[in-house]
Amino acid sequence: MTDASCPDRQPEYFHPGALPVPVVTDADPGWRIAVADGPVIATAIHDGHAIRPSLRPFLVLAADQRLREEDPLTGCLTAVGDVRIEVPVSRFEVDHNRPRAQAVYRTPEDCWGLPLWRGQLPDAELEQSLAAWDRFRAMVTELIERLLDRWQALLVIDLHSYNHRRDGPKAAPAPQAENPDIELGLTTADPERWGRACERFAAALRSVPVNGHRPDVRANVRFPTGGDFPEWLHATWGSRLCTISPEYKKTFMDEHSGQADIAALYALREGLQVAVDAVRPQFRRRP
Repeated sequence: MTDASCPDRQPEYFHPGALPVPVVTDADPGWRIAVADGPVIATAIHDGHAIRPSLRPFLVLAADQRLREEDPLTGCLTAVGDVRIEVPVSRFEVDHNRPRAQAVYRTPEDCWGLPLWRGQLPDAELEQSLAAWDRFRAMVTELIERLLDRWQALLVIDLHSYNHRRDGPKAAPAPQAENPDIELGLTTADPERWGRACERFAAALRSVPVNGHRPDVRANVRFPTGGDFPEWLHATWGSRLCTISPEYKKTFMDEHSGQADIAALYALREGLQVAVDAVRPQFRRRP
């Protein structure tokens, strides 16, 4: 798998000891996946910007407005995972972090008040998007079941980002008190089993400076209820998964122009790797 949007992304190769490919169907354009033998899954389910051709005649929202509400460049951070899942499709086509009934935005109220579609989407288009949601969940299910055959527990890093300059590019950013540099969504991490691991993870993130400053890392500040994807993981596999959802404030890019700060992005990725390495020993292979 290669990705031109990530400056130093290298291709991956299967080796004789690697896991079997978890999905033996034809390639699906709804995701990109790389699989190696390890207990860490990193996902970027809102990284994508693509809209399928049959939806474009109905689309009225400008591309730059869509991009601002997506999570561009979070796919680069999946490099910390043994298993890496990136979704190239825009959340405005199908949102994998919402329950099925809300996975396709139908009205402005579904997506930050933004006018998205020209009129109502045809039923056939809705069903096509929902079918993609179904396929994605089926793929993740098969993948996790196979990994749990080899590992006692799995670490899932559910990567996201958020805007903090909604008043405009020249206005002051949102207050730091309510907007940590990295928010950790820990709503489904079993505190009895994974509490210490989450504390070590957060401390490791703080240890790697970004643009000369140690990042402000806190849990469940802006998004105290989490998203549907981690909730579904927890409802299905319980404490066999430790799901951490880092929400990166878009200090690694200009959220209005889309211009990336590559040095900041690399530093964030380094910090995430240090955090994963700090807790990896708790995720052991089955005897």
